[in-house]
Amino acid sequence: MVRRNGIVSLILLVIFALGLFVVFPMDKGLLGEKGVRLGLDLQGGIHVVYQADLSSVKPGTEKEVLQGVVDVLTNRVNPLGVTEPTIYQQGNNRIVVELPGLTMTEKEKESLSRVALLEFGELIEEPLTPVVTGNTTDNTTGNATIVENATARWENSYGKWKPATGIINGEEKALTSRYFKTNTFVGGDQKGGVELVFEFDAEGSQLFQQITTRLINKQLGIFEGDTTLLGEGGLPIAPVVQSVITGRGVITGLNPKKAVELSQMLNAGRLPVPLEVIREQTISPILGSDFVAKSVKGGLIGVLAVMLFMIIYYRIPGVLASLGLIFYAVINLALFKLVPVTLTLAGIAGFIVSLGMAVDANVLIFERMKEEIIAGRTVGAAIEAGFKRAWTAIWDSNVTTFVACAVLYFLGQAFSPAVQGFAVTLFIGVAVSMFTAVLVTRTLLRLFIGTEAAHHPRLFSPHMGGK
Repeated sequence: MVRRNGIVSLILLVIFALGLFVVFPMDKGLLGEKGVRLGLDLQGGIHVVYQADLSSVKPGTEKEVLQGVVDVLTNRVNPLGVTEPTIYQQGNNRIVVELPGLTMTEKEKESLSRVALLEFGELIEEPLTPVVTGNTTDNTTGNATIVENATARWENSYGKWKPATGIINGEEKALTSRYFKTNTFVGGDQKGGVELVFEFDAEGSQLFQQITTRLINKQLGIFEGDTTLLGEGGLPIAPVVQSVITGRGVITGLNPKKAVELSQMLNAGRLPVPLEVIREQTISPILGSDFVAKSVKGGLIGVLAVMLFMIIYYRIPGVLASLGLIFYAVINLALFKLVPVTLTLAGIAGFIVSLGMAVDANVLIFERMKEEIIAGRTVGAAIEAGFKRAWTAIWDSNVTTFVACAVLYFLGQAFSPAVQGFAVTLFIGVAVSMFTAVLVTRTLLRLFIGTEAAHHPRLFSPHMGGK
């Protein structure tokens, strides 16, 4: 038993050391990874509410469509450098996007909610003089061509543009990236330049064939929403159509970073319905840092108060339980960084609640031990019997908490991610509290049995008799 307890003690010591290695410093992580992730309420960031236009959606499919919107937005956010975005449905037609620690330009916000990221256009009014476009031959233009009674959607140094359209099943449709397959990739051309390779679906291929047939030896403009897609040197990308193209095409002239970003965004898929920004808020990290400081201060005061109570009331077991609480806190924080868990105020609340449950488990065990000692058992026998008799109550209470966490987590998917954060941190905390109360504290008490102090029952409680 002594040898086995020594091995367990050594394993626990190694786990504790690894936990410290992961936790500190708090703002950095293991092997160069990021530190503890803070949520929007603690770190600051962007809070945007979109309203989906479901007027063209088939009745009964609204929920599926909105879930598709959430999936696409989640994929589109990744190229922006957000590792832990919060995107969820609110009500019947709204989508909430929360991006902790991020500021976004107006162009990024607009591109995030666009149904199609790229649109194609044809000239309706060219400038009267040739446009100098550098060394590339793909972006040259000729003399003026004026088309009367046409409305311009875009305007750049090449002239005025309208959407490039074709006819599918008797309906006029504009050519956009909504017809792209999600297999776009960045390659290189024969001259060592960067090219963005894309492929149209069946309907897009028909449109592309019609448009390129009509625009032989003319320019085909490419636009990002209301702005021109620019290449290296700030030149508008508008290649001259050399031949009829059907299913596949390339965009040249992009700088490598822009090409990769576009590829990622295009492969994220297209939004099934249009979105409109109805509320937007930038949250300052100053308020969040104040909350963090107060939470840390309050947590330390609470932990020290609990330790003081345990030591005064339970004496030596209280000291050992306090060591177990330190072990509990370190392992908890290590798991928060490794999982990783995004900490919010609700998540911190879940952590504090689990701390109380960790103390509760120790109280149950120590009270059982006290009863055994009063009944005449030796300290060693009382420790084993106390843990054995208290285990059923600890197991029952923690399992019910796990069930409650599962319910809160799934309810949080529909109502609020804050509820999910509370459920996750509470679940992890309760699981670790079971481990520390049943294994860590028990191991420390077994080590204590071998000392002279174990023969003094009053060291276990001020209410117990003996020497």
